[in-house]
Amino acid sequence: MTIRRTPARTPMTDESGPPSRRRALGTRLGMVAAAAVALAVLVPSTIAFAAGSSTAHQPASKPTVVLVHGAWADGSSWSGVVGRLQSRGYTVNVAPNPLRGLSEDSAYLKAYLATIPGSIVLVGHSYGGAVITNAATGNRNVKALVYDDAFIPAAGETVAELAGPASALAPASTDPTSVFSLVPYPGAPDGIYDTYLLPSVFVKAMAGDLPRSRARVLAASQSPASLLTVGEPSGTPAWKTIPSWDLVGLQDKVIPPAQQLTMAARAHSHVTKIASSHLSLVSHPAKVVDVIVKAAVATR
Repeated sequence: MTIRRTPARTPMTDESGPPSRRRALGTRLGMVAAAAVALAVLVPSTIAFAAGSSTAHQPASKPTVVLVHGAWADGSSWSGVVGRLQSRGYTVNVAPNPLRGLSEDSAYLKAYLATIPGSIVLVGHSYGGAVITNAATGNRNVKALVYDDAFIPAAGETVAELAGPASALAPASTDPTSVFSLVPYPGAPDGIYDTYLLPSVFVKAMAGDLPRSRARVLAASQSPASLLTVGEPSGTPAWKTIPSWDLVGLQDKVIPPAQQLTMAARAHSHVTKIASSHLSLVSHPAKVVDVIVKAAVATR
């Protein structure tokens, strides 16, 4: 709507001139005043309606998904999960996990998480489950914990004891060399070594449902984990205050299903069971993504 200004030579307050002219001036004045009133009423209402409509149709923001790998692995193990989450519109961060020991790794992740604004869904695979259990404690941005074939420790427990006597790692308690290659590393405490899973253990226990050729490549490219990753006691668990979801691989030989289900029940986790080895994030990435998305949606 265009409001024409009255020319200066004919002031709107002019009382001179013939009656017809004064009537015309009054009519114009009334029309302008009425238009101004209508504009004042209409414009805010229109703006409010437009804003309301935009807000009503705007989807709620999604949390950032932070993925934490386990021992004898690196961030690339999440590659099949990352792409699928990104295609669903999620921001995904693959967090570093130094594999130097539970206390050090948890402190590192805690500092990393503090740099991420907004809501977080924190996901841990295997030993990464123990790390997220400690690192998320006290972080209000972490809205959900997701465990993927993972350790869910209580305070004082170690990864070694939670694996249980049926684990493929159990023989290491009496003879570490039956499971690991042990390699010294600078600054290690006395009696502490870096561990590499023996190729035969890796292929059978970690990657039993992957093609043998793929499993051998993963075994050759594994990252070392300090013995401190399995021997240090856990601290106050984040699952006491943060809701959790757990994907359990029924063919897992590293953390047998019975052990996983016991930990999940204690943490009151929402459990999903699938037919998979310990490396479900590699062999069944779509199913892992489904669990992560369930957690993300439930915590909005």
